[in-house]
Amino acid sequence: MAVWMLAAFWSRRTVRRESLKRRMAYGAVLGLGFILLFKPWSLGPLNVRFLPDTLTTALTGLVIAAAGVGFAFWARFTLGRNWSSAVTVKEDHRLIQRGPYRAVRHPIYSGFLLAALGTAIGYGKLPCMIGVAIVFLGFRIKWRMEERFMEEQFGAEYLEYRREVRAIVPGLL
Repeated sequence: MAVWMLAAFWSRRTVRRESLKRRMAYGAVLGLGFILLFKPWSLGPLNVRFLPDTLTTALTGLVIAAAGVGFAFWARFTLGRNWSSAVTVKEDHRLIQRGPYRAVRHPIYSGFLLAALGTAIGYGKLPCMIGVAIVFLGFRIKWRMEERFMEEQFGAEYLEYRREVRAIVPGLL
């Protein structure tokens, strides 16, 4: 997280930003999802296992989570100075279509969703999977807003990119 936030100091100046109300909306959904993911006991009677509590399960989850974090980092650094934690348009904003952005339009979210899935597998508990679904919903709200910003900023170039490249899962979604 520290590396992620330190890199924010090198981002370009913001020229357009989402409203605080919209940011709070998807932020609340993401927060709920992450609470369920990392505190599965918070659902009490639903705190049941869907996978066995074994070293194999834990290691599988760890490998998947690490792959997701690695993919998100690759995407973050490919995005470079265009990055922001909020939905924004930066000064001299560029449409990035290289690296992981060739495979999916929102690879940071793809990576974090894969990491969340790996975490849920590692814990092996039902509330964690519910958390993954809620995190997906939060990211979906955010990526749709980002896409409106990108359409307005880049027009036909972004529409063509959107037709060619899936949002989150290559070839599927």
